[in-house]
Amino acid sequence: MDREKLDSLAEQVGTPFWVYDAQELRRRIADVKALTDGEGLQARFAMKSCPLHSVMREMRDAGLWIDAVSANECLRARAAGFDGGQEPPVILYTTDVLRDNWRDAVFDENVLPNIGSPGMLRDLVDAGYQGAVAIRVNVGFGHGHVNSCDTGGPSSKHGIWWEDAAVFGEQAKAAGCPVVMMHTHVGSGPQQLEFRENMQRIVDVFSEWAGAFPDLTGVSVGGGLPWNYREEEALEIDALRKILVDGRARLSEIVGRDIRLEIEPGRYLVASSGTLVSRVTDFKQTQENEKGQGHQFAMVDAGFIDLIRPAMYGSYHRISLPGCEGEEVSYSVAGPICESGDVFTRGADEMLEPRNLPRPEPGDLLCIHDGGAYGYVMSSNYNSIGRAPQVWKDGEDYRLVSRRETLDDVLRSEVDEALS
Repeated sequence: MDREKLDSLAEQVGTPFWVYDAQELRRRIADVKALTDGEGLQARFAMKSCPLHSVMREMRDAGLWIDAVSANECLRARAAGFDGGQEPPVILYTTDVLRDNWRDAVFDENVLPNIGSPGMLRDLVDAGYQGAVAIRVNVGFGHGHVNSCDTGGPSSKHGIWWEDAAVFGEQAKAAGCPVVMMHTHVGSGPQQLEFRENMQRIVDVFSEWAGAFPDLTGVSVGGGLPWNYREEEALEIDALRKILVDGRARLSEIVGRDIRLEIEPGRYLVASSGTLVSRVTDFKQTQENEKGQGHQFAMVDAGFIDLIRPAMYGSYHRISLPGCEGEEVSYSVAGPICESGDVFTRGADEMLEPRNLPRPEPGDLLCIHDGGAYGYVMSSNYNSIGRAPQVWKDGEDYRLVSRRETLDDVLRSEVDEALS
């Protein structure tokens, strides 16, 4: 989008705002469809990454299934037109704790529960559940793009430890809950070779265990397709697809029946389609003293309430200033939130990492790219600020798909009710 169009959108919805490119989203969906094309392969969308109804509609129309991590996500998927039930299990309910309205998903919508902690079996049985389950296994290896995103290994809270999985499967079947699906997710860094090695290793270990689960019909090797935030990198589809095709054939041969093999990407599908558009409000500088060197700051009206990943993980996002030209200077981009961590150019070591960008002037628009995954969905009302609006771009068609929250929205859930 050029500066003129962004200015027009900003005049209509204010800043900051999110804009999603439908055509870019479809390009990523096409990659995943090519990866899982063929009999017995299935892709799920990890909807926690971006559950916007416009995004969910694209996933549904493309034939992707859903990995949901809360009961409300299950119900949100149903509202978006995804089928409930377990034949097939279009929606998988993956969690480590059953909470809130979980019965609405499991009993009313008959969504397949994916057990990530042994006590969940007790909770299901105590509630009267008799039916199939999936189990999430911690296979003991893997890592995320940062340590706090580590989803496999001794330090991960997710899943049932692999050495306990077979015994747990027997306990589940004895309780009237046969295990029909095994699942794991080991995370991913930006390196494609490492990801493929992890996928192959998962297929190998599940092939060893599959015979211990006589009711098995599906295996998920998880998500985490590599996404490089610093530069565009083509997904090596053929190499990864061979692992999936060969793995499905191997698993099916071991158990003597067709096994469905699944992946569940989130970030890869939606990251590049979402951009946070903000307005520069000021440009200022601190001076060197005994605490360290001075820094230049471009102040913008977006903050970590809109995109928390840089503050939480030190995550890198590309930044551009449409229409700004001239010599680049080094500065950090910071927001309005009353927290020192409200800086978009901060590294994983929590230190400032200034960028070389054209120097903006107050009123210029600044875009933070690749925020479609874990962007708006992790936003908050901290400082009592309403969430930013979301705009859907499909070619030259632009639509407002969620409005800016008001103070009334922020206060809506507050009550003063007596309790016995």
